[in-house]
This record gives sequence, structure tokens and C-alpha cells, in this order.
Amino acid sequence: MPTSLLLEPIKIGEMHLKNRIVMAPLTRMRANENNVALPIMAAHFAARADAGLLITDATQVAPEGRGYSNTPGIKRGEQLMGWKRVTHEVHRKGGRIFLQLWHVGRYSHPFFQPERKLPLAPSAIAPEREILTPDGYQKVPVPKEMDDTDIRRTIEQFRQAAVNAMVAGFDGIEIHGANGYLIDQFLQDGSNQRTDAYGGSIEKRARFLFELLDALVKVWGENKVGLRLSPSGRTISMSDSNPQKHFSWLIGKLNAYPLAYLHLIEPFEAVDHLPGYASNVAAFYRPFYDGLLIANNGFDPFSAAKAIADNETDMVAFGRYFISNPDLVERIKNNQGLRAWDDRYFYSGGTKGYLD
Repeated sequence: MPTSLLLEPIKIGEMHLKNRIVMAPLTRMRANENNVALPIMAAHFAARADAGLLITDATQVAPEGRGYSNTPGIKRGEQLMGWKRVTHEVHRKGGRIFLQLWHVGRYSHPFFQPERKLPLAPSAIAPEREILTPDGYQKVPVPKEMDDTDIRRTIEQFRQAAVNAMVAGFDGIEIHGANGYLIDQFLQDGSNQRTDAYGGSIEKRARFLFELLDALVKVWGENKVGLRLSPSGRTISMSDSNPQKHFSWLIGKLNAYPLAYLHLIEPFEAVDHLPGYASNVAAFYRPFYDGLLIANNGFDPFSAAKAIADNETDMVAFGRYFISNPDLVERIKNNQGLRAWDDRYFYSGGTKGYLD
């Protein structure tokens, strides 16, 4: 399959993208201790501005949404200035960039929380995981079940973060609804066992996401808000009783929203032996969604081009290949080999494995 398919232009609404190659959101832990995007992040993204679309590191919408050290925020003035450096450099190189909005929910620790409080979650169910803090790995505590006030405040935090992203010069935003974080915790019944209007049926479990979409589309307008989901994801102790049925319904309902795109993650582990889990996520869920689709995880340029040719997706997001090949687009264009990544420097901080 010719990889030239990846180089064809495409539009998101009225936004022209020069190719179908997306830089996936990557949590590289290169912000400072105040969660400010550093100048090296501007250089990092600018070096990859030949991609059709760049998606930033997951960016916490509020202090309560933090679960990792040295991850960026979009709340305070200095955080906005850090991101303004990034968008300026990307736009100077002719690129397009979306900010990914993030809240980790239960996958956090009092160390990261304001006033050392418990993390927030749909239900008081802890993931069976440890979490890395500056004091080493710690057991994730049982979170506080969110009440109506918590839910309203969190939606407002997302809304304000969306406003701040606009001020910082982004071309759009992506909602992180995947990989076992807060929105995913509401969607999957293994982590959401509420009995109120936000729990029980998939219609009720999806209410939090739909209220977020209503708020953020109102801020940004049509074709400027993307959504990332992991329908077959089981990271951070996630589970669902019937993911194919539940996510098919959810993705069908997304057609009512003027989204920029739907970004689907292929499973990180084999799920063929698990009833109800799709092993080829993009292919399975494509018939339920009418809009632009981005597929992610496990693709090389050849399998990505084939997925586009087979109409399983419209664009493909690359993560690890973009880490080791800032010139990925040029290498695909010239049929050059790709450098292997070195995972020792994924989360190490500094410029090694980031700018070199």
C-alpha cells in the first residue's frame, strides 16, 4: 500500500490540513514544577509542525485533575504564556495544533491534590494500581465520589480551560475521554456504580461527557472540539460489562455534535479472548460515526495508509515514531527508514530524547 495516501490534504470543517498525519498526544513530563510548558516544548512541537495536526501533551484543566509530576496546566497566567510560546512557534512553521484537556479523576494521590485531599471520581472505587509520586510509588487511595457540586465545578473547570486554550492561540481542543481517566471512569460501568442521574445505564453514564461537549462546543463553535476515546482500553483497572454495545451507542450519539473529529485508540493489550471487546477499534466503530475519524496506536506508515485505503479511518496519529523522528512527514514522503525510539527518555525530563 503506497504511503502517499498519508500525504493527501484533508479538511476539518473549514480548516485545511496539509496531510493526514497526526502527532498523537504524549505525556512527556517536560513542564516545570508549576505545570508551565517550558521553551523546550515550543521547540519540540515546532520541529514536528509538518504534521497535518499536532495534539499537545495531556493538559490538566485544574489542580484537582493532576496525577503526574511535571505535566502542563492551562489555568494560571504563566501557564497560558508557556502555551503561547508553543502555539506561536508552531504557527510560525505553518502548523496546526490542538490542546488536549485532561482530568485524571481517581488515578491520583493526595500528594498531587489541593490541600492533600482525596482525588475525585464518579464512584468511591480505587484502581488496583500504584502511582509514582516524588516520594516513590504509592498505593492509589479510594477516591471521593463526586457530588453535584463537584460535577458542576469540574464542568466549569473544563469550560474555563477551553476559553484559556483559545486565549493561548490554539486552533482547537481535544477532550481526553480515554485511557482510564475521569471521563472514561464515568463511561465504563466497572468504575461508575452511581445510582443517580450520572450512573446506571449507558445513557446516564454518558451524561457527564455530553454536558462537557455542550459547554465546550459553545465556547469553540463547530469543528474545533475533538474527542479521544478508548473503547477497548483496560488501562488503570478499567472494565465494562459490554463495551461494544455501550460504546456503539455512545459513538452513534456523537453524530449530533459538530465535532472536529473522533480520535479512537486501538487496544494496548490483546483483547480477542475478552467477550465484548473489539480488537480492531477503528474498523469496528467506523460504521457508527459519520464524521472525521483519527485512528491511533500500533500503526506504521504502511498499515496507516492501508487503514485509510480501507476506509477504516481518515487520519492516523503517530506517537512513538514522532518521538524518534521529528521529520516523520519528510521521511514518509521520501520513503526513508524510521529511527527506533528509546523509551529511556520518554519521561526523563530535559532535552535528551526530546530535542536531539
